Amino acid sequence: MGILRKLGATVTAVAFVGVGALTAGTTAQAATVAPKTAVAVPQKAVAKTKYIGRYHLDPRCMKGRVLCANKKTRKMVYLVNGKTVYVLDARFGGSKTPTRNGQFKVYRKSKNHVSSLYKSKMPYSMFFSGGQAVHYSSDFKARGYNGASHGCLNIRDKAKLAKIYAQIKIGDKVVVYSG
Repeated sequence: MGILRKLGATVTAVAFVGVGALTAGTTAQAATVAPKTAVAVPQKAVAKTKYIGRYHLDPRCMKGRVLCANKKTRKMVYLVNGKTVYVLDARFGGSKTPTRNGQFKVYRKSKNHVSSLYKSKMPYSMFFSGGQAVHYSSDFKARGYNGASHGCLNIRDKAKLAKIYAQIKIGDKVVVYSG
């Protein structure tokens, strides 16, 4: 009980000091001493991103050739100038190796890539962020969502991904988001 009384006294003292500081900061005298420190910052409403259409597409996906990956719907949509070309099931990284959110560009393609780190096959790899890539995953095809990647964006439809791979160019956009 004695500790609680001391804690209560400490909280009261801090509150009192805070009120004193607030009073001094609001007086005309304090304003003349340091007028530049009292700047009013208007509160802005946080704008929520409005997702587009059935697949909850991010607005950044509407121009050019884009691989648009939504972690919430677990879909990757390939779009060309805002028009859906293919919709594929997607699997993302686990909690220890998450797939990064953001807007990226494909900087490298490798049709028959093998991971140097995990020694696993990564057909039709399109690298977009460090070692993270969009690629076909035989594990995803076999086990579905019972598992996760090491940060890559796994696709289970090899035939559709091969068609996308043929169309994607270095510099095309990849957008990964949780929407």
